[in-house]
Amino acid sequence: MTFLRLLAAFFKVSVVGEVAYRVNFFIQLFQTFLSLVVSLGGLAVIFSYTDKLGGWGPQEILALVGVYFLVGGMIGLVIQPGMEKLIESVRDGTLDFTLTKPEDTQLIVSIGRIDIWRLIDILLGLGIMTAALIGLGEKVGLWQAGMFLLMLAAGGVIIYCFFLILATLSFWFVRIENILTIFQSMYEAGRWPVSLYPPWLRYGLTFVVPIAFATTVPAEALTGRLNWETLLGAVGLALLLLVISRVIWRVGLRHYSGASA
Repeated sequence: MTFLRLLAAFFKVSVVGEVAYRVNFFIQLFQTFLSLVVSLGGLAVIFSYTDKLGGWGPQEILALVGVYFLVGGMIGLVIQPGMEKLIESVRDGTLDFTLTKPEDTQLIVSIGRIDIWRLIDILLGLGIMTAALIGLGEKVGLWQAGMFLLMLAAGGVIIYCFFLILATLSFWFVRIENILTIFQSMYEAGRWPVSLYPPWLRYGLTFVVPIAFATTVPAEALTGRLNWETLLGAVGLALLLLVISRVIWRVGLRHYSGASA
């Protein structure tokens, strides 16, 4: 497949580039460790006073934290770096070089920059989820694993499309990097179940900034809390956003004037 071939090529280039700056590995390791300590420390304090939080038990919340790190790693690995590069290339006109490539431009800009050290977050997320499931004493069957992977994929697509729509605004506005930074700050809310928040914030984290579909919904699938309405809603929203983001992308490209403008 073209996608896998390009992804492998860009990953190889990223590895070659990043090994020259190995201190980045230790910086990312420290940041991930600090975030883990904050997350687990917060859980320990809260569950020393209560047995449930928004209807979730401690091991279920731990599984959610694992999903939070896993999805955050995926975002930091390829989605956010690619969108930041897109914004930069639109501003300085270097997108011209990408447009001359024979492959689909959206695909190239989406995976053209990879932060390989964020694999640490992905591995940590998998480890936390495994520990949580062991603590719950549950065995993940094929059905449960399939639903989790489906919701993880749907959440990933939703977040990718959301990032793409935001980055595509750079075709009309000069500097929008802060929008991505704001999203990263709001993503912190994803370490807790969305049911914990008041209705107005729950709605905002689900439909305005779709963090709930990235963290809470996959965690619900993993812990057996997912209902059919949420499953179908997540899949439907992912498909809808794929179409909308593609349309906005193509319209944005028509407004791109290039470095010669």
